[in-house]
Amino acid sequence: MNIYKEKIMKNITVIGAGTMGNGIAHVFAMKGYNVILCDISASALDRAIETINRNLDRMLKKEKITENAKKDTLKNIETTTDLKYAVKNAELVIEAATENVDLKLSIFKDMDKYAPENAILASNTSSISITKIASVTNRPKKVIGMHFMNPVPVMKLVEIIRGYETTDEVTKTIMQVSEKLGKVPVEVNDFPGFIANRILMPMINEAIYSLFEGVGGVYEIDTVMKLGMAHPMGPLQLADFIGLDVCLAILEVMHEGFGNQKYAPCPLLKKMVEAGKLGVKTKEGFYSYGHGTKDLIVSDYFKN
Repeated sequence: MNIYKEKIMKNITVIGAGTMGNGIAHVFAMKGYNVILCDISASALDRAIETINRNLDRMLKKEKITENAKKDTLKNIETTTDLKYAVKNAELVIEAATENVDLKLSIFKDMDKYAPENAILASNTSSISITKIASVTNRPKKVIGMHFMNPVPVMKLVEIIRGYETTDEVTKTIMQVSEKLGKVPVEVNDFPGFIANRILMPMINEAIYSLFEGVGGVYEIDTVMKLGMAHPMGPLQLADFIGLDVCLAILEVMHEGFGNQKYAPCPLLKKMVEAGKLGVKTKEGFYSYGHGTKDLIVSDYFKN
């Protein structure tokens, strides 16, 4: 009889200090885990701590946490640019780098090389095959997907993606860890886009096509979805928030993975990414975010 014994973890490493990485570090540190946040850029680590500090201040202002809880959370986070040091005592390593398959494979090779033999290696990828990522390691049974939603401190869902060889024990462990963070884990299988983006990205792509083909404007498309479908945010505004480069990368993974034309990215999306109009992070996408306000952009990119 196989009786599963819960694995108690304390030491967590997060690789990548961007939007997702600093959010993941934030939620683990708030729950009392020892977190090492690692990035190749020292300035990115500084920005990450500033972001976490601001988000904690917002929670403090709303009386969701105490001043002591804020101090303890920040005390629980250590930063480093040295990946070997970052993972040497880790029980769980979560990669949260850019959605680029070659980069992720390279990071996982290093994670596998330097992390303890029993450490679980997870990826926050939103679309890339966990099985493919696991294949470059010597521990494919201990590789799993943990796809957090953005913003991580607020959103409850975590997609837990099993690779071809991921064990039941590792899956149960990560499900339990997610629950301890106050999240709702949902187990899914390893297909391009998983569940969240397999449904979301075609909708965003279709909204961009509707704009590209002149069916409606940015305001009209987003308003229809917000008021007609009760979405909290229109698909074009959501695309800006996610990052148009990220949307493009996910669609390309799905298009290649399924070989189905319905996942082909809209030419307008490609053009905007080429032009560096990536949404909130560049302060311009389908909307302008330059002066603290969200304004529609009047641009030739939006004309058929």
